[in-house]
Amino acid sequence: MKDVSKKDWGEADIPSQSGKVILVTGANIGLGYEASRMLAAKSAHVLMACRSRGRAEAARSKIKEISPFARVDIVDLDLADLESVAQVPAQLAELGVSQIDVLINNAGIMRPPRRNLTKQGFESQFGTNHLGHFALTRTLMPLLAPTARIVNVSSLADRYSDVNWDDLQWEVKYSPSTAYGQSKTANLLFTKMLNERLTECGSQIMALAAHPGISDTNLVEASDLKKFAWLIRGMSRLGIGPYPKIQTPAMGALPQVYAATGDVEPGAYYGPANRGYGHPSRAEQYRAPHSESPDSAKRLWALSEELTGAKFDLAG
Repeated sequence: MKDVSKKDWGEADIPSQSGKVILVTGANIGLGYEASRMLAAKSAHVLMACRSRGRAEAARSKIKEISPFARVDIVDLDLADLESVAQVPAQLAELGVSQIDVLINNAGIMRPPRRNLTKQGFESQFGTNHLGHFALTRTLMPLLAPTARIVNVSSLADRYSDVNWDDLQWEVKYSPSTAYGQSKTANLLFTKMLNERLTECGSQIMALAAHPGISDTNLVEASDLKKFAWLIRGMSRLGIGPYPKIQTPAMGALPQVYAATGDVEPGAYYGPANRGYGHPSRAEQYRAPHSESPDSAKRLWALSEELTGAKFDLAG
């Protein structure tokens, strides 16, 4: 197993991305913003794929203030609407983008207190975090460079739930945390199956996964944990409680940036070295067993194609 060669790999170690086009979903805030900022500073052409154009423009302005010569464009994308996903290639054509070197499927929602639905009627976390990215990846396959990387951002929350095959959309009983866990398990199963399919057909495109550990991002503000956010952060500063070390968004973004730019192996999983915090390292040991199931990966792949209509053609 190839590990991160430099134990304290950080922003200064990101190699030049000159000439590369990198699309980051959810790029206007949190982990996505930090990843976009880092990559733009290393001369990548960054495509910020965001639901809110206003917020994306504000984030782009911040990046341009830091890196005046950065090339950053905005792509309108609502992962909770498969029709929006389908419009991405046309937007890229308008921007003159004919090839993508890295796709970072970063965007996500976490633990909304009430069960919500996407435009196509899927439970919002499963629909946004997994199905939206599944469809986007399929939609962009023709544009991916021969040696492109696809990075799916998961979470330590995969341990909260396997795929709930009997109630996939949580119609019978909705739990914010278990529904979120299912979506993060789905991210890992998708990565596993995609990597296998790419390898089988002889492709040099790599599918990888990453998680941010325990990071202080905006996701908690829209979750069922919102009223406890101040307490969690306060306890973290004191070094006590269930989250004794909460990372900054910049630190939390490093694993996905490493997966996108570092010396990696196909199908690998990266996260903080100390599980919830630290510099990027291999993270397979922190996966829940159900997120590695070959049978579940195959079943989810077939179901995702059926639900989204996004059929992958990866024949050798």
